[in-house]
Amino acid sequence: MAKLTLTKVSLRLTGVAMACNLLAPPVMAQTYPITAQQRATAAQVAQSGVALSDLRPNAPQSYTVKSGDTLWDISGLFLKNAWRWPELWGMNLADIKNPHLIYPGQTLFLDTSDGRARLRMRAGTGNDLPTVRLSPRTRIESLAANALPTLKSHLIEPFLAEPVIVDELGLSTSPRIVAAQDSRVLLTRGDRAYARSATGTGLIDDPKQTQKAYRVFRNATPLKDPLTGEVLGYEAQYVGKALLARSETTQSSNDAEGKSRTEIIPATIDITDAKEEMRVGDRLLPEPPRELQNYVPHAPQIPVDARIVSVYGSAVANAAQNQVVVINRGTRDGMESGHVLAIMKAGARLVDKTDTALPQIKLPDERNGLLMVFRTFEKLSYALVLDITSGVKVGDHLVNPN
Repeated sequence: MAKLTLTKVSLRLTGVAMACNLLAPPVMAQTYPITAQQRATAAQVAQSGVALSDLRPNAPQSYTVKSGDTLWDISGLFLKNAWRWPELWGMNLADIKNPHLIYPGQTLFLDTSDGRARLRMRAGTGNDLPTVRLSPRTRIESLAANALPTLKSHLIEPFLAEPVIVDELGLSTSPRIVAAQDSRVLLTRGDRAYARSATGTGLIDDPKQTQKAYRVFRNATPLKDPLTGEVLGYEAQYVGKALLARSETTQSSNDAEGKSRTEIIPATIDITDAKEEMRVGDRLLPEPPRELQNYVPHAPQIPVDARIVSVYGSAVANAAQNQVVVINRGTRDGMESGHVLAIMKAGARLVDKTDTALPQIKLPDERNGLLMVFRTFEKLSYALVLDITSGVKVGDHLVNPN
């Protein structure tokens, strides 16, 4: 192996974050997607600016980015509609080549001098991040880890593992817990249990691979379209996690009469996490690989007419901000992660007492907030309520945010 000798090296870290580790392979930063449509919108705004009517009435003249901010937060400071973040990017396209690489400490200035709105960065501070000197024993942490996310990911991450949509036979054919150690009825973290697969060969431990992890689910609840009554899928109730300790096998033996018989030896599992207590009959699904995702809020390019099917959490009747709901549109309907939809509150039906005929009237539907799709299935999607005026309930109407 060639010996690497470094003297003093001066590196200027530009808007593209860099990671340098002389003792280990470089860590690649997460790639944040930018669609062609978003780039085109930003380019257009870079040329013409944003109409002053699209700015918030109280938009600040300047703003210094701080730790914990998101693109959604900053867009909401300047623009009436935070989901139109590509326009915010376009207002400053000359300085910010990638909108996902904005860092705490950078200052944005609102320029409306020509009757159109643009954002500028303070001269000498925009992309002029500090000069860092590296030596052979210096390790620089990736600046991409400090770049602004589109949204606060911790609001979504728990729901990437917990709820799951399955078909009618999805859980019934998956491995199940058949017994607990010491004849226990309820299981929690640290307990040992035994499970069988539907085929008798599904729970196999391979010592050459990482120990297999499973998520544990309870009975699946049908999710019906509020308008048609069609069952769009089944939501399995997440109750915890388990690791496979020993494989499922069989063994042959002779009974008291000397006849050969085959006995089933269930797999052994250890409960590693419990959202609630588990029991015999609960089902196991393989733990999916962890995915690093960035959610880029954007308006659907197709007309959307959707409804809220359910509010996640059986004890919750209405959803508030930062809660998760299921909607009756999925990949078959063109839904994708990042789609922002407007939540409409149905207008009340009442009697017009100002008319002697006392006719029934219905008040117009009013916009009640926004939600963003973050996980899609064929006929259903999970969405995060981003902001809300009043509670969201099953049956609420969802449309394009324009």
